[in-house]
Amino acid sequence: MANEKKEKKAPKTEKQEDPKGKKSSKKPESKEVFVEEKIPVRLQDFYKSDVVKTLSTRYGYKNPYQVPKLEKISINVGVGAATQDPKIVDVIVKELENIAGQKPVVVKAKKSVSNFKLREGMKIGCKVTLRKARMYEFLDKLINISIPRIRDFKGIPDKSFDGNGNYTLGLKEHVIFPEVNIDNVTKHFGMDITFVTSAHTDDEARELLRAFGMPFVKREVSLN
Repeated sequence: MANEKKEKKAPKTEKQEDPKGKKSSKKPESKEVFVEEKIPVRLQDFYKSDVVKTLSTRYGYKNPYQVPKLEKISINVGVGAATQDPKIVDVIVKELENIAGQKPVVVKAKKSVSNFKLREGMKIGCKVTLRKARMYEFLDKLINISIPRIRDFKGIPDKSFDGNGNYTLGLKEHVIFPEVNIDNVTKHFGMDITFVTSAHTDDEARELLRAFGMPFVKREVSLN
């Protein structure tokens, strides 16, 4: 009978833990790793495929690295009313962060000016610099969505070049950007957008921006 009882006992399985506290030999389950898929930037691919060929044909560049390119875009916002209400700067920083997709840097006064009620260290504006993919995404949004929403738009002036191939565009209202909800806007503000290029002349920089689709004013040529 004793032998029969021993046969009825179930054998120990490998899954049972050792009473002495040793870990089981079972391997942990592997977790799935989420890999974010990068979306190609449209204007960046457009520059490599079309803009380089267009400018090389026009100016006779022998090397594709000679072709001017867009290096960075700087957005500056000055807040003169911050001397009366410093909280306005924080509101504008949040709006500019939504527009640019990058957190701006707050600019503080370096000197005290009594006539303007300005003290050293006071917040007077903000700025943000965009490069690479974010730069091309902002440029695409600016040209194809925001600028056409300007009231009574007749083209962008083409005389705001600094002589070194850089162009500055001034906007009066920030509500032209699609990220801004007009119903929640408490303060309207403008901004200066500077396009820094590697072009040596203003003419090359103008043609570079025009190749991207920048809607400059079309000037009528008189034949007389």
